[in-house]
Amino acid sequence: MLTKEQLQALKQTDTSQIYRLLAEAATTRDILFLLENLGHLPKAFNGYVFAPFLSHEASQVRYWAVKNIGKTTNRLLIPHLSQLARTDPDSTIRREAISAIGRMRLPEAIPTLIEHLDEHDPKVLLQVIRGLLVFRTQPNVQSALKSLANHPNEMIQSIIRREFSAAESANAPLDHAQSPAFMQNVVVNGDVQAVLPFVPDESIHLTFTSPPYYNARDYSIYESYSAYLDFLTRVFDQVHRVTKTGRFLIVNTSPIIIPRMSRAHASKRYPIPFDLHTRLVQIGWEFIDDIVWAKPESSVKNRNAGFLQHRKPLGYKPNAVTEYLMVYRKQTDKLLDWNMRQYSAEVIEASRVLGAYESSNIWRIDPTFDRVHSAVFPLELCNRVIRYYSYVGDLVFDPFGGSGTLGRAARDLDRHFFMVEKEPTYIERMREVFGTARFFDAQPVRFLSLEEFRDRGIS
Repeated sequence: MLTKEQLQALKQTDTSQIYRLLAEAATTRDILFLLENLGHLPKAFNGYVFAPFLSHEASQVRYWAVKNIGKTTNRLLIPHLSQLARTDPDSTIRREAISAIGRMRLPEAIPTLIEHLDEHDPKVLLQVIRGLLVFRTQPNVQSALKSLANHPNEMIQSIIRREFSAAESANAPLDHAQSPAFMQNVVVNGDVQAVLPFVPDESIHLTFTSPPYYNARDYSIYESYSAYLDFLTRVFDQVHRVTKTGRFLIVNTSPIIIPRMSRAHASKRYPIPFDLHTRLVQIGWEFIDDIVWAKPESSVKNRNAGFLQHRKPLGYKPNAVTEYLMVYRKQTDKLLDWNMRQYSAEVIEASRVLGAYESSNIWRIDPTFDRVHSAVFPLELCNRVIRYYSYVGDLVFDPFGGSGTLGRAARDLDRHFFMVEKEPTYIERMREVFGTARFFDAQPVRFLSLEEFRDRGIS
């Protein structure tokens, strides 16, 4: 058998000799040696010499035959590849067959690729889409691809949405690093669902919030769990609209227990972060990370007392010492580097996370207790989120402002904040927290009603 070097030389001097070698190769090993080592093929290379190997019993031979056909531009081989993509039992080969058709970049391949849009294997279908996107400007291709907008596979949905949804505006009302002045260091007393429609598109750099728990507090009573999730879905859908391209939403939640009505009834535990996750992804938030906030066991409600006494299996209930910080990014085809390049060198330098930082996704932080609000953020939790997910001068948002801890942290870290809170008691608590304007505050905190906020945004 000849060497790799000899094979490469034959490509330049005598391709007919390569055709003969392929036709005479007697063993699978000999065939694979030739197919794997051909490399780049001359423009006039006859791809038909690979066709007999498409039905070879060895999957590796079929794979490499397809791979080499893809290096040619012989339109007459498209039907052979299409048939293989339909029938081969090896999904890797079916993917490669479609990929080979796409690599030919021939307009004649468009009808065949469109026919394969009914493919059930998402990995094969992604290759079909990739091949068709070369011709994305053609109306028939656009129409065919847009039909996949509601495909059950989330990756395919994302690709179609990215390619054909309204393009992210390069001429946004404000530069990426800027935010509307009328929203900076502002607290609005109102229902967040009524406030958000008056917030301009792409205004917010970072949202960090802890939504009201389902029917666990007097201030958060909902008709049903489904209605509660619907409420949060509407809010975070609007938050998605007002968030700048590629920026972050971080939601602090945990499963919640609704106490039983009596000893004759069982308590109910609702997995809020997991049920909410599916809805956030459907809105267009891309899941990035899960951070676990771990508290000392002494700080949480004891669920273990009964089991401690009887030690009977099935009755075990662990003490819940964790909450989740679910990290999402507004879906975009722009990389994080693009977001970082929107800031000046001075801002980047001022925003660097210096000194010690938490390198794992388990954050051990003691909870904070407030005399007015029963579920307040620890300041350290807000400090970490703001430092890790925003730049100096950014606008950070809490749609459920509570006692205003996010605003305190933002102000201390040279960010602007925007918060919404509907409970007057918590608004008054925020007034106490922020107190009078500090002499070095360039922009004092402003408390506005819904009407005042709306009028400022219109003016």
